[in-house]
Amino acid sequence: MKILRTPDERFNDLPGYPFEPHYTLIPDGEGGSLRIHHLDEGDPDGEVVLMLHGEPSWSYLYRKMIPILVEAGFRAVAPDLVGFGRSDKPARREDYTYARHVEWMREWLNRTGLRDINLVCQDWGGLIGLRLVAERPHLFSRVVAANTGLPTGDYPLGEAFMAWRRFSQETPELPIGRIIQSGCVSPLPPEVVAAYEAPFPDESYKEGARIFPSLVPISPDDPAAEDNRRAWESLRRFDRPFLTAFSDGDPITRGGDALLQSLIPGARGRKHVTIKGAGHFLQEDKGEELAAVVVDFIRGS
Repeated sequence: MKILRTPDERFNDLPGYPFEPHYTLIPDGEGGSLRIHHLDEGDPDGEVVLMLHGEPSWSYLYRKMIPILVEAGFRAVAPDLVGFGRSDKPARREDYTYARHVEWMREWLNRTGLRDINLVCQDWGGLIGLRLVAERPHLFSRVVAANTGLPTGDYPLGEAFMAWRRFSQETPELPIGRIIQSGCVSPLPPEVVAAYEAPFPDESYKEGARIFPSLVPISPDDPAAEDNRRAWESLRRFDRPFLTAFSDGDPITRGGDALLQSLIPGARGRKHVTIKGAGHFLQEDKGEELAAVVVDFIRGS
């Protein structure tokens, strides 16, 4: 497997991102290894808040939330998925599959030894994170799901998602920063748009970002559909505290919170949250508000 690694200098002096990098080596499945980057801030003995990003973002998405979680006494951990951020990037599009992404993060969890995890997941952070919760529920104390889900291909995902899927495959250049901006309600400063582009010096580094929409199950016979159905069997028994914190301005995941609330036992009877004035990337639009929701949820449950 050919691996690309973004030069460190691309991450110098990014606005609002003063955090020290941490790295973990995992097997790549082909006899080599992959380096996964993560942030690890706050009290090492504090409750773990694991924040999983989606596509095409990276741990930069959580920069507004981390200081608030640390101030509350928690240990804030935010990895970059393989293909994103400071993590290694397999060079071929076919190197990326849904199953491999789950396997890579499963192995990362094994090697970091995180337990009693409070998971915060958005977009693909949920498609991967909820699979891990289903496989290893004993590792997770609570879950906060934000603008995400676990599709099985049995129901349509809507025209907004299908349009995004087509665009990701047809555009000759994938404008990462502009995609993030299009998923936000508030305008982003140019330096923030540039920061989201930092992990991707050219198009060859974007194969993981480009393929992600095509890995979402959209038909019952999709390669990942059966694995997600099995995961739902486990999630229907997950009775630990589960909160949805969706935004009011995301056409891609709108209504997904109601499904999670109805099917997951730990979500029943909760005071679920709708964050107003935020788009798909609610951590960017309303990161401080989402962080406060997470703090209150952990302390209150």
